[in-house]
Amino acid sequence: MKKMRVGILISGRGSNMVSLINAARAPDYPAQIVTVISNRPTAGGLKLANEAGIPTVVIDHKDYATRMAFEAKMHQALLDAGVDIICSAGFMRMLTGGFVDRWKNRQLNIHPSLLPAFPGLDTHERALREGVRIHGCTVHFVRLEMDTGPIVAQAAVAVQPDDTPETLAARVLEAEHALYPHALRLVASGAVRVSEEEIHFAPATDTPAPFFSPPLKP
Repeated sequence: MKKMRVGILISGRGSNMVSLINAARAPDYPAQIVTVISNRPTAGGLKLANEAGIPTVVIDHKDYATRMAFEAKMHQALLDAGVDIICSAGFMRMLTGGFVDRWKNRQLNIHPSLLPAFPGLDTHERALREGVRIHGCTVHFVRLEMDTGPIVAQAAVAVQPDDTPETLAARVLEAEHALYPHALRLVASGAVRVSEEEIHFAPATDTPAPFFSPPLKP
C-alpha cells in the first residue's frame, strides 16, 4: 500500500501531532508522518516528535521580514520532505493566499468547535456563554479565511451544567485526539475528496445514532 506522506505544522505542545504519529504506526494506516515543522524553537512538540523518530525542522517566523519569506522557506521544507498533505496541529500562524493556494485541498486543520459555529479563539468560553448543549471539534480543509473550508469530519461532546472552559476544553481535546487520525485516514485513503468546495464521501457503511444532550430518558 502506497502511503500518503504527511507533514505536520505545530507551534506548541503537539498533542494532536502525537495522536497522528501514534495512529500512523499501524501497518494498515494509509499515511506516514515524514516531518514536523514548528515556527517556534521552544515548541514542546519538537521533543515529542524527535522521541518518536520523526525528523523535525524549526523555521522561526521571527527570522523573516515578511510572511511570504517565512512561508517560502516552509514550503521548500515540505517539498524537501516529499510531503503530499499538510496537517496543521496547533499551528498559530495565519497563512497568505499564496501558500494556501499552493496546498489547496492538501492541507487539513483541526479546530475546537463545531464549525461554522465559533470560529477563531476562545471557543469554549464562547460556547458556554451562548448556552449551547453540544460542542465539539472539526477537521476541515484549509482556505484563506480563518476556520473555513470544506468539513471532513466532526466530533461532538455534551456540555455539562457545571462545565468551565477548562473542563469543556479537556473533553473536546480528547475528542480531537480521536477525530484527527480518523479524518486523515479518510483523506489519505481516498474515502473523502473535494470537488468544487464540496466534500464527497465513499458510500457509508452505517448510519450513527443521533446524539442528544441532555440524553434522552429510556
